[in-house]
Amino acid sequence: MTRYRLGAISVIVVNWNRRDFLKACLQSLKRQQINQPFEVVVVDNGSNDGSPEMVASEWNDPLVRVVLNRENRGFCAANNQGFAASDTEFVALLNNDAEAEPGWLAGLASAFEGRPDVGMAASKILVHEDPRRIDKVGHLIYPDGQNRGRGTGELDQGQYDRVEEVLWPDGCAAMYRRSMLDQIGLDQIGSDQISGFDEDFFAYADDAELGLRARIAGWKCLYMPGAVVRHHRGATLGLLSSRRLELIERNRVLLAVKLFPWSLLWLNGVYYAMRLGAGAWAAVTGQGEVGKFPGLRGKLQAALALLKGDLAALPLIPRMLAKRRGIERIRKLSPREVRKLILEHRIPLKQLMRQAV
Repeated sequence: MTRYRLGAISVIVVNWNRRDFLKACLQSLKRQQINQPFEVVVVDNGSNDGSPEMVASEWNDPLVRVVLNRENRGFCAANNQGFAASDTEFVALLNNDAEAEPGWLAGLASAFEGRPDVGMAASKILVHEDPRRIDKVGHLIYPDGQNRGRGTGELDQGQYDRVEEVLWPDGCAAMYRRSMLDQIGLDQIGSDQISGFDEDFFAYADDAELGLRARIAGWKCLYMPGAVVRHHRGATLGLLSSRRLELIERNRVLLAVKLFPWSLLWLNGVYYAMRLGAGAWAAVTGQGEVGKFPGLRGKLQAALALLKGDLAALPLIPRMLAKRRGIERIRKLSPREVRKLILEHRIPLKQLMRQAV
């Protein structure tokens, strides 16, 4: 049985051509006020902007290690590399475009004290450019598989300043219990899948898949309002990236096929049609995801990206169905309980259409 350093934390930072963001991120980790030992594992996805060299020259610190990839392997695979490279009881994730307040790590770690059923901890993520506004404080989901941050766009007026259970944490800034990752990361289809993220997702909705998989296995997630980070939204691919929209849409389908109870999966097309209709109306008024794309040409470009995402999901559906069968090995919640969990944390359609991811 693998033994991990009890009480210790690994913070995994995945980077791809964001040298200046990465530098500010690492500086924020240097300022952490915590009694528990922690290390930082930077996984670089083939950057050519001098990011690895910057870390080597400015962070000559045994607590900061770098894993180098020759190419961009995506968020999921890179984080899994970070999981494999560390040996600590807890693993935290921090986006390279996020900066943590000094109490961030300690705030997340406190979620697990005396709570053996808690496997995940969620941060209070604020918009870097306007820290009065909330980026995400946990997650909500629509019954077709599209997920959104809880509280996104709201002014931070203390409405989310209590510790409470949420659906799952945003992968931008989260902490996971290692034993949970080991338990839910079983080889599900006879492949090389390891503990952590499903690498078929590449990026986007990956934290939703991991979080819902953990919830199905009986683990809980606590939101810790004292664990604050400031996040540059959409810095990886850009808020108006068609590729970003395509991945979000593709992975919505994969998430539902892999993890949703059949009672919701059969209705997926209905919920999707409702979301598309509401989204079209929101786009006309300049709201929501598609509404952010300028002009008729931009909106057609966004609509095409959604279609491409759906088509890209089709060849992966058999693989997701095979993984779905593997989920039975870790299941603690019944399909009825999973349906109830999803609907209890459902984002209203009107609210979903006003938000951009």
